[in-house]
Amino acid sequence: MNLDDLADELRHRFDEKSAARERALPAARRAIRSSANAIRAVHRGEREEAARLMADARAALDEGIGAVGEQPDVRYAGHLQDAEKEYAEARITDAVIFGDPVPKPDELRVDIAPYVNGLAEAIGECRRHILDLLRTGQVDRGEALLSAMDEMYYLLVTMDYPDAITGNLRRSTDVARSIIERTRGDLSVAIVSRNLHDALDRHTKDVLSGE
Repeated sequence: MNLDDLADELRHRFDEKSAARERALPAARRAIRSSANAIRAVHRGEREEAARLMADARAALDEGIGAVGEQPDVRYAGHLQDAEKEYAEARITDAVIFGDPVPKPDELRVDIAPYVNGLAEAIGECRRHILDLLRTGQVDRGEALLSAMDEMYYLLVTMDYPDAITGNLRRSTDVARSIIERTRGDLSVAIVSRNLHDALDRHTKDVLSGE
């Protein structure tokens, strides 16, 4: 029995698969890095810079997906899904914080499992922004963002499908719920503090006007 031809064919196929993976991994990493930097730019209010970084992330994703077009097992091994999730998180965070409609997965050209997990993680970024708002006394804007977080969470809990097809969404949703409850508590404290401050101001003015 001579298996030389078979061995050559198998090596050739593995070489192709390995080459595709080696091209996809750096592209996925670039997409994740650009998405993370875009989120930081959003929190700083640098929307043009965020848009540029998100465009870079999309280009890196396209490069990575193009590299594995003939290798579906490499395409869905997880690295590119992680990059899609981070990209979706960046785009959703940008939209919610700046008051735009939440983009849909087809608009972002990402699979639905990375999309819903990116939506869940965007809730955490909204909390971060609310805390920044509270530090500058913007309680009303914080309340509006909390309402958006609630709507996102209510969408997520309706996705009652096995973790195998949602990318472990249940865990991400549980984390999102705890984030929302902590944020609600922080906002409640801020509202009570603001109301007390306003009441003291009114009292002080009444006392002074009475004199």
